[in-house]
Amino acid sequence: MKEKLEALKVEALAKLQEVTDPQVLNDLRVKYLGKKGELTEVLRGMGGLSAEERPVIGQVANLVRSAIEEIISTKQEVFQQQETLGRLQAEKVDVTLPGRSLPQGGIHPLNRVVQEIEDIFIGMGYKVAEGPEVETDYYNFEALNLPKDHPARDMQDSFYLTDDLLMRTQTSPVQVRTMQAMNGEVPVKIICPGKVYRRDDDDATHSFQFHQIEGLVIGSNIRMSDLKGTLNQFVKEMFGPSTGIRLRPSFFPFTEPSVEVDVSCFKCGGDGCRLCKQSGWLEILGAGMVHPNVLRMGGYDPEKYSGFAFGMGVERIAMLKYGIDDIRYFYTNDMGFVKQFKGI
Repeated sequence: MKEKLEALKVEALAKLQEVTDPQVLNDLRVKYLGKKGELTEVLRGMGGLSAEERPVIGQVANLVRSAIEEIISTKQEVFQQQETLGRLQAEKVDVTLPGRSLPQGGIHPLNRVVQEIEDIFIGMGYKVAEGPEVETDYYNFEALNLPKDHPARDMQDSFYLTDDLLMRTQTSPVQVRTMQAMNGEVPVKIICPGKVYRRDDDDATHSFQFHQIEGLVIGSNIRMSDLKGTLNQFVKEMFGPSTGIRLRPSFFPFTEPSVEVDVSCFKCGGDGCRLCKQSGWLEILGAGMVHPNVLRMGGYDPEKYSGFAFGMGVERIAMLKYGIDDIRYFYTNDMGFVKQFKGI
């Protein structure tokens, strides 16, 4: 039996020494050391040995097992190192390569103008108020002194969802909601930015969806001079300190008296150019003193309180400020157009 064990050792070590594949190594391990392996088969014959022979054969068997296990362990370590090295080679990263720069976004010109206008009015003590884009007929028209049979409704072709619900045509409903929420308390001093919707054909100066910012002030002894002073301060911060304003009589159902507000052309300084169509003035917004009926429906006594309101189109302001001649540029996602405003 001792000779069999020595022969088994020589055979196993020779074959294991030549192994170059991890799977073959595992198969040989099972062949020689497994439960049904050749070493186990030899050891099963120890039952017929004498008491003196068993320790000697057992010691030889342990030496054979240790020798086989040692070379298997050595081979496994080599194969593991080769696998790790291969993986490192396949997954290596050349840290000397230049980095890939990620594209940096910018603020859309409309968002930029909205933020700038908000900052100006917040600096004057205004708060920003918001409301739903799907409005009721009451808040969008009736509470703004536009009853169902009012002819001025024809000026705002609307997207009606039901007989009573529509996409708001202006942000003025936010003013009414704010007045009602205040329960007659003063002062009220808010601006209302947001999207509005009107049935219109898209062209260079019109869109069925656009942005407005409206303002509302209510308190005691609010006068037209307060409105003019507020707007004068706004245009100087928005367009430059040399910009002036003029007020022209107009009509809006929710204000009385009402005015159109023009600014002196900040491109030519009022001398006349292509931007202002040689007039020296640019129309930017509408305004006026809040109509008594609107004050009543908002919960305020017009005999005790007064107020002014104004509204401007954000696209109009942006087009004038940046010299854009087509409103559709804002919505076509042209990267060449948008990238122009990254560093502004």
